[in-house]
Amino acid sequence: MDHASIERINTLARKSKTVGLTDEEKQEQAALRRQYLDEFRAGMEAQLAGVVLERPDGTKEHLKKRST
Repeated sequence: MDHASIERINTLARKSKTVGLTDEEKQEQAALRRQYLDEFRAGMEAQLAGVVLERPDGTKEHLKKRST
């Protein structure tokens, strides 16, 4: 996510706390937040995909995604 989008999220959050948002701004805020969270989760999943656990017996295995 680029810096301008993050700044826009922060601007909308500040405006929400002071004067409130229009319906259009609320939709924009929700879309930007969703985009931010999706990109954050993708980055975290990529980082965790590189984690390898070493068991006491010396075997190694990659983390597996838990189903919830």
